[in-house]
Amino acid sequence: MSDALSGLAFLRALHEVDARNVAVIGHSFGGLLTQMVAGRGLSAASVAIDPAPFRGVLPLPISALKSASPVLGNPANRNRAIPLTYEQFRFGFANAVSEDEAKELYETFAVPASGAPLFQAAAANLNPWTEAKVNSKNPDRGPLLIISGEKDHTVPLAIANASFKQQRKNKGVTEIVEIKGRGHALTIDSGWRDVADAALAFVQRFVK
Repeated sequence: MSDALSGLAFLRALHEVDARNVAVIGHSFGGLLTQMVAGRGLSAASVAIDPAPFRGVLPLPISALKSASPVLGNPANRNRAIPLTYEQFRFGFANAVSEDEAKELYETFAVPASGAPLFQAAAANLNPWTEAKVNSKNPDRGPLLIISGEKDHTVPLAIANASFKQQRKNKGVTEIVEIKGRGHALTIDSGWRDVADAALAFVQRFVK
């Protein structure tokens, strides 16, 4: 199942539960989906970790373009599952860990992934009908935390902070935390507990 289809199924499932008891946490494109869910008033609290950009988020740092280039470099990749080489994974995900850990993460977690979401996000500010859009003004959005890795090449702080600036216009609690010395693999590398603790502490403030 593609990322887009699984995300749609996830959103449909959330419509069937009591949002007052749901905390949603997602990383990268999962972080974008998290904000989409929150924007529909379907979560009691949300944590978006190194979230992919949505329509209205404008910064395009060079490192983010380089990280996305293995997919965006060929328009035919939109309809393909694209694998990353170790060197591409090392730059985009595992740049803030040791060589040994980077190789272990690559062997354990790197799998081909759909190119469609990257193309959707890349064209979000050019396509009025983009799928990569978030209702950041919904008063039922609920509390939202954005977590950013200091050394993230794929979703640098400039992108995370731009998402935060869009979201903080909401009347709900909106916060951003930067995890020092961490890259895009911050949810799967050896320091993942720091991220989990930050997310859990935020959620526990609002969901009992």
